[in-house]
Amino acid sequence: MVVEEITEGVKNLAVAGDAAAASGGEGQRRGGGGSSNRIQVSNTKKPLFFYVNLAKRYMQQHGDVELSALGMAIATVVTVAEILKNNGFAVEKKIRTSTVEINDETRGRPFQKAKIEIILGKSDKFDELMAAAAEERGEVEDGEEQA
Repeated sequence: MVVEEITEGVKNLAVAGDAAAASGGEGQRRGGGGSSNRIQVSNTKKPLFFYVNLAKRYMQQHGDVELSALGMAIATVVTVAEILKNNGFAVEKKIRTSTVEINDETRGRPFQKAKIEIILGKSDKFDELMAAAAEERGEVEDGEEQA
């Protein structure tokens, strides 16, 4: 009887970060009061092109996107930004670098970690390139007919 109650309680348990992650992978957006077009990139959680496609979607919605990463994930952010720039989707607006202090309880003392923030805006050709990509996938835009 007690085991069944515990099992039922575990089934109904929801962890705070899981709700956002379950809604289409947008759990990568973080920060209390932060901008809604910020993507915090991890080098282990998602494949590279997940971030490329998410950044395109954010640029469609907001006009620009902020890519942010700490430590080893910095290389991933730079790669995502370069893919978007080299394919004509984005222009670089601003790059900020800094260090942040992380409290590590296993070491017993805080340590410094590198941080990068890259702000990208839509290129002049962004809408044209997105429409061509949608057409290539066979999607029909508003009012258009497929040939």
